[in-house]
Amino acid sequence: MFEFLFKRPGDAPGETMPAATASGAPGEQAASPRAQQAERAAGLGGDEAQAVAFILQCEFSELRLAAAEHVHSRAALEQVHGAIRNTDRRVAKLMQSRLDAIRHHQSELQRGQACLDQARTLLSDVILTPNHVADLDRKWSVVHAPELGAEFDALRTALAQRLEHQMALQRAMIDSLAALRQLGARALPAGELADILERMGRAHAQALAAPEHETLPRSLVAEFGAEHARLSASLETLARSQSAAGARAQALAEWEAADPATLGADSLKVGWQRLGAPSEAEQQRFEALLAARPPAAMKAAPRARPARPEAAPEQHLIEALDAMEAALQQGSLASAAEHDKVLKEAKGVRLGAARSERLAHARAELKRLSDWARWGGNVSREELIKAVEALPEQKLAMSELAKKVGSMRERWKGLDTLSGSAPKSLWERFDSACSNAYAPAAAHFKHLADERHANAARAQQLIADAQAEAARNADSVDWKHVAQAVQRLRLAWSHLGAIDRKDKKRLDHEFGAVLGILQGPLEGQRQSEIGSREDLIAQVAALNSQDRHALDSLRQLQEAWQQHARALPLERKAEQALWQRFRAACDAVFAKRKENAHAADAERRAHQGAKEAICARLEAQAATVDGPGAGKLLREAATEWHAIGAVPRASEAKIEKRYHAAIAAVQHQADSAKRHAMAAQASALRDKLRLCQALEAALAGQGADESDWQARWTALPALAADYERALQARFNGALQALSGDPAAYAGMLEQNRGKLLQEVLRLEIAAGVDSGSEFARERLKLQVEVLQSSLKSGQKPLSQGQQYLQLCALAALVDARTASRIEHLFARIGRDGK
Repeated sequence: MFEFLFKRPGDAPGETMPAATASGAPGEQAASPRAQQAERAAGLGGDEAQAVAFILQCEFSELRLAAAEHVHSRAALEQVHGAIRNTDRRVAKLMQSRLDAIRHHQSELQRGQACLDQARTLLSDVILTPNHVADLDRKWSVVHAPELGAEFDALRTALAQRLEHQMALQRAMIDSLAALRQLGARALPAGELADILERMGRAHAQALAAPEHETLPRSLVAEFGAEHARLSASLETLARSQSAAGARAQALAEWEAADPATLGADSLKVGWQRLGAPSEAEQQRFEALLAARPPAAMKAAPRARPARPEAAPEQHLIEALDAMEAALQQGSLASAAEHDKVLKEAKGVRLGAARSERLAHARAELKRLSDWARWGGNVSREELIKAVEALPEQKLAMSELAKKVGSMRERWKGLDTLSGSAPKSLWERFDSACSNAYAPAAAHFKHLADERHANAARAQQLIADAQAEAARNADSVDWKHVAQAVQRLRLAWSHLGAIDRKDKKRLDHEFGAVLGILQGPLEGQRQSEIGSREDLIAQVAALNSQDRHALDSLRQLQEAWQQHARALPLERKAEQALWQRFRAACDAVFAKRKENAHAADAERRAHQGAKEAICARLEAQAATVDGPGAGKLLREAATEWHAIGAVPRASEAKIEKRYHAAIAAVQHQADSAKRHAMAAQASALRDKLRLCQALEAALAGQGADESDWQARWTALPALAADYERALQARFNGALQALSGDPAAYAGMLEQNRGKLLQEVLRLEIAAGVDSGSEFARERLKLQVEVLQSSLKSGQKPLSQGQQYLQLCALAALVDARTASRIEHLFARIGRDGK
């Protein structure tokens, strides 16, 4: 209705020129200034300063908009926007959008610089944690600053290298500790064990001297040092034990080689006792040696009693010992203690020297871990007490404070389960700290309870007011007063605040019942009033905008609307909806005269916006769309483009050029994605075929025998369904033969060599590939056979792709020449698209 306030002379062809240009010929006076300014706009040549001066002096909106395309700097944009803001909305909107883009880019640069600063800080920290790097990646992922990309990538690569070094160092420390613990269970010679310990000690010292040594867990370093010291201290005992075992083995060998008649039982037992405590196997050999002596020799020593073999331990005690060791290995102290109790309760059962030593070692480990758990539990309790004591200083929300205190108490109970009961002094400190920390929350919750009680009392008072209002309106009804009372009561009820759940439902029910007494008749009257206003809207819609008395009739209807609104106000939502419809009907009457004049121009501008939206969508998806998506996108864009009508003539060439450029970009991206996908599939097929050939060559003894065939296969990407199925079957057959009967499979591969050469030659004939002079005679013969077979059968031959698929599925040995011919065939078939 008020577009004329924003127009200037020259904006539309139909408007008159200023009075100063009224003299002279009308055609010359109207065209001459526009032609001069159009020529000046065409000669700007990208000069921003001249463009700014031209925009500030030009009288024609189209020429100002064309000159605005040359303004890009922030100072010039602000100058033009400030001067033209109230006179040319299109130029002002263009200037504002470019200013917003500049501000957004500067904001992105600031956020990107903050990410760079954070990355440098992380890179300089002594200890780098992965969660900080992940947080940095999340921040950078929402930043669009290509200028800072290279610098961030360099810093991120350095951070990744640090994380890799830390992970490798920690992994190496964990592996070293595991290997050190396994050394105790291996029966190694003392000298070899000493060499291994020395090497591991040197490796540990190098790890502690590494740049990332600060990231090593102190518990791992301490455990490694303790275990290394324990094993080093046991070297001397181990050497003596192994030396005694060697002496016993040598003595047994000498006694077994000697004549049994020359050996006395007493002398054997005395000598055996001097050699130290034997193992079970050695004791059994010695007893067998005594039993092999002749009877005379046995009579010569009547006092010598054969040693009774050690009673075998009961099965449940052995299982208890094994379970105790497994529980210690897993760190389950409670389970290990239960198994140790079972072993202690067993009476009169000998476990033997080896198992007794295992039991002693397990009990020592249980005591060490229990001491560590008790110490760690007390340390954790001290930290827990400090954390609870620090809660009042954190200024937490009351609900969060209550949750914190509750979680602290649960953690204390968990420590009692894992580390045993706490000392009474620690418990009293913890309980006092929890009580002090929870005191503000308790006061807060009490205050909330008091507020809920007060709100309940206010709700009861509102119910009483509603009952009094219903009694007051029983005789005479003032609908306006009733509507105001209902609105006042409902508003007051909505502002009551929280009420106890046990009272909330009851009070809501009582209030709803009393309010229904007031609101029932009111709703009936309002429905009647809505019908009256619907009639007014229908009367406005039925007005003929071309009638000379239409405005007078419309004014009368507006006055009638105001009278109805003053008599009985409706619900806000219904009142607003009806008023919007009434005002829209009135505006339609005023706008009808302008509708025809502006319809065509508005339609063309709408068409231009729709086409610009299509171009923007194509440009936005040009860099990310894939092959199938590109075809669908182009078809949809073409359908929408041709369904849209004409655009303003001044913008037609520009929008067409933009559309074709966007289509070309999408098509280029689709072609590139298709080429990359085909190249990736070709590379994967070539790699998997080479892997199958290498595995078959290894089966035939012609290549290196490796143990990671399956891992290498899994590392390669998947192929198309037919090729993946054929090569997978070939690879699985070779793998089964590798673990079964390699010789038979190698024979089959050798038998298929000739068939493979025949198939390669057949494919070379079909593809028109030269086979070489050495295969000329065979090629000619095969060509004749193929021709005769096709004439006899009358069936359609397989395509080259199907034949090549059969060739890939054929398991046979190949030499370098044949493999090269197969890959050459694949390159030819893939290029032809067959």
